[in-house]
Amino acid sequence: MKVVLLAGGLGTRISEESQFKPKPMIEIGGQPILWHIMKEYSWFGFNEFIICAGYKQHIIKQWFADYFLRSSDVTFDFTGGRNDMTVHHSSTEPWKVTVVDTGYSTMTGGRIKRIQEYVGNETFMMTYGDGVCDVDINKLLEFHRSHGKTATLTAVMQEQQKGVLNIGGDNAVKSFREKNLSDGAPINAGYMVLEPEIFNYIDGDDTVFERRPLEKLAEEGQLMSYMHHGFWQCMDNKREMDMLEKLLATGAAPWKRWKD
Repeated sequence: MKVVLLAGGLGTRISEESQFKPKPMIEIGGQPILWHIMKEYSWFGFNEFIICAGYKQHIIKQWFADYFLRSSDVTFDFTGGRNDMTVHHSSTEPWKVTVVDTGYSTMTGGRIKRIQEYVGNETFMMTYGDGVCDVDINKLLEFHRSHGKTATLTAVMQEQQKGVLNIGGDNAVKSFREKNLSDGAPINAGYMVLEPEIFNYIDGDDTVFERRPLEKLAEEGQLMSYMHHGFWQCMDNKREMDMLEKLLATGAAPWKRWKD
């Protein structure tokens, strides 16, 4: 089954890094966050990826073009007047990666629509290229197949950002406590499973996938949520990037199931 990764946005909220590269190529633990997401899927045996690139898409293509050499022991032999290259050992993953230029300013739905020819008429998975998670992909797929609907998204609880007030009818604060997870609301965390009929819900480049397509699916009863109670974190800003970096540095990254 193919995995589609959205990696074409500008990443303006983390512009101190994304001015130089696409946000999914910003590194945590010495590797792009996009690589971490791919390693998550690969751990479950899914190794075919379609990357929806856009902003600075050439950087993503160049990274994968160089990845095999960076991950291998190589002899370059110039003694015969040629550049003979011998690869001795390689630690690369068994990945098949298709990087598609889906346009500079294309919306999320339009990017998905543009890779339809690479997906074909089959079920596929899709997520965003800026968030890591420890969701069990096999259980997610099992849930999707059990209900027979067009789309499944992974939902996680989003914490409130401020303290919680209990205010009485006289506007007096009766109690105060710090926020906790139960105060939040479920949000779309990506990690979706989609049937090929999803392309019928997308008009073109200006379609925001999270608006009319998902809204219409919900209206028709064709959108299901898989509630994930474990770890999920996007990387929208420098603070979140530093937090993910610290989790990796201390060996406490929940999404990292693989061994170095």
